[in-house]
Amino acid sequence: MEIIPIAFDSFGARSMATFVKTKDVSIVVDPSVALGPSRYNLPPHPLEYERKRQLWEKIKEFVSKSDVVVITHYHYDHHNPNEVEIFSGIKLLIKHPKEKINRSQRNRANFFLEQLKPINVEVDFCDSKSYEFGNTLLKISNPVFHGANDRLGYVVEVFVDAKTTFLFSSDVEGPIHEHQLEFMLECDAETVFIDGPMTYMLGYRYSAKNFENSVKNMKRLIEKTSIKNLILDHHLTRDLKWREKLKEVFEFGEKNGVKVLSAAEFVGREDDLLEAKRKELYKKYPVK
Repeated sequence: MEIIPIAFDSFGARSMATFVKTKDVSIVVDPSVALGPSRYNLPPHPLEYERKRQLWEKIKEFVSKSDVVVITHYHYDHHNPNEVEIFSGIKLLIKHPKEKINRSQRNRANFFLEQLKPINVEVDFCDSKSYEFGNTLLKISNPVFHGANDRLGYVVEVFVDAKTTFLFSSDVEGPIHEHQLEFMLECDAETVFIDGPMTYMLGYRYSAKNFENSVKNMKRLIEKTSIKNLILDHHLTRDLKWREKLKEVFEFGEKNGVKVLSAAEFVGREDDLLEAKRKELYKKYPVK
């Protein structure tokens, strides 16, 4: 199995776009990229817009050589309704647009489906379903909270089993809750991509209790499964001090023989946290 993070926050823009290739099928999960509209009361720097453009081109390249696309929810860093022609000829597995969904995402899902109508694409609502492609199993979780509660809606988690195993968590911001962790424990994957805790909002939109639960659940995942690589990114890597804040998880991973990495590190690159460095970007490269 080949697992390639295409675009992630540790690459310089908001995304979790991932490519998975087995002998039987090529899959892209959440092919989109976006920018945080405001950070430190500053809009995205021109360098961030350029990075977003570069990453979107890379995402389109991977979608063009995929058989299946999975969309876990309808936030714009996970789905893009503006260039749906890239999905022509592809099997598109999307989170249910009407069930376990909040109003905002329901409206976005409806718009997305309208945009897809002229396109030659097979669409299936994938919540709680399994798909077989030769000897590859693609399994989708029940919908789970986006973050701490249902205010921002629900997401699905994705498991790929082709002898080697891979799990993709989408926006669980932790995982905070037992029901978000349950599928991860059940799947017992070797490589796991998780949307980590939202530490840059700690004490504001992300409580100390949520953080405590997230650390506890990451340690349970390390201890109770066959995991070898734990990739933490997305909400987490909007914080320049994310490693410092997750020291306990790093130490626990090392003790148990599990690599804890960002998506950038997973592919041998250094983190490039442009959003977290936005203030520095404006100082170093002033905008006239």
